[in-house]
Amino acid sequence: MPDLEGKVALVAGATRGAGRGIARMLGEAGATVYCTGRSTAGSPSRIGRSETIEETAALVDVAGGRGIPVQTDHLSEGEVRSLFERVAREARQLDIVVNDIGGEDEAEWGALHEMDLERGFRFIDTAVRTHIITSRYAVPILREQRHGLIVEITDGDHPGFRGAFFYDLAKNQVIRAAYAMAMELKRRGVTVVALTPGFLHSEAMLENFGVTENNWTDAAPKAKGFSESETPCVVGRAVAALAADPRVHDKTGQVLASWGLAKEYGFTDIDGRRPDWIGFVERSCYELVREGGPYDAEDRFWLRAGHDMMKGNPRWNVLREQIEGVIEV
Repeated sequence: MPDLEGKVALVAGATRGAGRGIARMLGEAGATVYCTGRSTAGSPSRIGRSETIEETAALVDVAGGRGIPVQTDHLSEGEVRSLFERVAREARQLDIVVNDIGGEDEAEWGALHEMDLERGFRFIDTAVRTHIITSRYAVPILREQRHGLIVEITDGDHPGFRGAFFYDLAKNQVIRAAYAMAMELKRRGVTVVALTPGFLHSEAMLENFGVTENNWTDAAPKAKGFSESETPCVVGRAVAALAADPRVHDKTGQVLASWGLAKEYGFTDIDGRRPDWIGFVERSCYELVREGGPYDAEDRFWLRAGHDMMKGNPRWNVLREQIEGVIEV
């Protein structure tokens, strides 16, 4: 297990999902974790979710770290400035910053000409602008220290299409933000990476399938790929492993994936599995190509998704060509 005893982390968007898993696993490694977000016991979620930052901080404590909940609207520059002033004053150091705010509740699927532009711009604000504001006030602390790790949570480690205009735009902007900061900060000893989880079975996903963390495998027959899904703790252990790696700066500017880091650092999910999302997609596409059709809508979805996920990696050129030979992509 990574040793982050004495390290201080801040997870923006720690209320639920990947952010909560990251905070927990940083706590498991012994870190002090500032858990930020808008949803508190006295100020419930505007999207009807029950999770709060106080609950996340308590989970950090149980895991072995120290959780500090701080209500923060990361779209408010003033609140974010005050947040980092507090961290600098109380902790006198900052080692890990995770930008996990995703805004998926505002995400809309479909073609651009069919979309509500105001909703799309709200999504960009929540999924991208929050990251920029947070990093703007985190970076001065890290630069002054001449060390630290910033992790930008995204969706996908590939240059392919992510299914919808604003969603694709947001997740790629986060990747470019990580790269731009990495270039600015590489001579100051600060590491910046983008990191994607695999198929994440978050609290909302489990509820959608009518299962809990204890019996989630019961939902596997309901959705292709669910058997290869991962808890938010996998991406959390990925962040902890990166933060504890003395050679992490070699990775600055890169786009990383939870399944790849699990193999590199040897960690597993909390149930002992080691999910391999891209491996599952690759196997599924090979099987579909080998079967040769006819393909229904779900088959075509997986073939197109695999074609996009494999873009940019020469290893999959042949498979991508085979997919192009059986369906229109």
